[in-house]
Amino acid sequence: MMTDRLFDGLSDEELVACYHEGSQDAAGILMKKYKPLVLRISGQRFLAGGDRDDLIQEGMIGLFHALRDYDCEKQASFATFAALCIDRQMLNAIEAAGRGKNRPLNDAVGLTDDEWDYAVKNVRESPEKIVIERERRHERLERLRERLSPFERQVLVLYLSGMDYREIAERLGKPPKSVDNAFQRIRRKGE
Repeated sequence: MMTDRLFDGLSDEELVACYHEGSQDAAGILMKKYKPLVLRISGQRFLAGGDRDDLIQEGMIGLFHALRDYDCEKQASFATFAALCIDRQMLNAIEAAGRGKNRPLNDAVGLTDDEWDYAVKNVRESPEKIVIERERRHERLERLRERLSPFERQVLVLYLSGMDYREIAERLGKPPKSVDNAFQRIRRKGE
């Protein structure tokens, strides 16, 4: 309450300037002052797969963006800018919900403790290791592709798609020995 009195009589734009200079109290005053605007705008919107609290939270994020991004040099008042940012943040959330982006999370079914224990005990590698190894394989493959001739690249791509030497030779119209030689060169270049 004492800090609120320090800011008595300041316009919204002056409070924003105080926030930009590092005053968290000024930000708190503006967030409290504009929360009713967030509530009013959220009452006019519907978020598929969410509830009103989710929309209010999006609106508060929009208000924070307004506070952070407001430029006193522009001609718009902070109130106008804040309303625009709040509305835009809510509309973006509604649009994202409409795309079904989070549907797997919203529709997910939780595991029982027994199912969770079984899943955790039977994991052979951590997700981090799997991702790191996948990235390493991708990097090695890219380095290898840079070293290969166009014919060797074709052979490698077809091999990785599941074809054997004979099928690759037929597809490319080359003798099987040419494909075998290409594989030997690919192996040497990959070491």
